[in-house]
Amino acid sequence: MSTTGEKGSATTKTPADFLKSIRGRPVVVKLNSGVDYRGILACLDGYMNIAMEQTEEYVNGQLKNKYGDAFIRGNN
Repeated sequence: MSTTGEKGSATTKTPADFLKSIRGRPVVVKLNSGVDYRGILACLDGYMNIAMEQTEEYVNGQLKNKYGDAFIRGNN
């Protein structure tokens, strides 16, 4: 089994590894209410609480607000 990351090769990557790899990158967080938050993933904890930077709030696909930093509770 190869872990070089080549396409078509089998790699072992856990969800935690994936979440660590996207820290500092643009993400879209979709809440159960239908609201989307788009921004840079700053950090994430074991309860799935999310801290984001340069965050934009979208309701029904339309930009509603811009926030410097945002914190989203994991139970949303």
